[in-house]
Amino acid sequence: MATPEKAAAVAELKDLFSNSNAAVLTEYRGLTVAKLMELRRSLGENAEYAVVKNTLTAIAAREAGVKGLNLDDLQGPSAVAFITGEPVEAAKSLRDFAKANPQLIIKSGFFGDSPLNAADIEKLADLESREVLLSKVAGAAKGALSKAASLFQAPMSKTVRTAEALRAKVEEQGGESAA
Repeated sequence: MATPEKAAAVAELKDLFSNSNAAVLTEYRGLTVAKLMELRRSLGENAEYAVVKNTLTAIAAREAGVKGLNLDDLQGPSAVAFITGEPVEAAKSLRDFAKANPQLIIKSGFFGDSPLNAADIEKLADLESREVLLSKVAGAAKGALSKAASLFQAPMSKTVRTAEALRAKVEEQGGESAA
């Protein structure tokens, strides 16, 4: 029979899984408490980094209906970054922290219902943020609209230039015939 503490831990983990759109499973063996606090701060407001018990995490993931998490990676001292916001920013923070602190090992994770391995998380970290990508799309759309506007204006300005050239030629010929 489960103790009340374990049941509460499973319920808390289940809530974290349910409220997250992504999660990254890591091994933190050898990191000090100070380093773990530094990692938590670097993740920002949109992610929560929690040291977890492997068995309780597996139970909570199953109860929350998480399909993308590789439960075989739940071995050794494990911690999960539960991401509620932009997964790219959290993946960058984890990657950068792991480069500076090789004791942190990124194992796997999930985004939506899709499983992620360590290489996928690295690729996710290499992406630009949502804001940068949106601004690039907006810039491309603005450029396309600008080209379209100049194409629509071209026949009219060509007509005006042609009419002006004809007027100038008529005046020139009219001026010569009067002389």
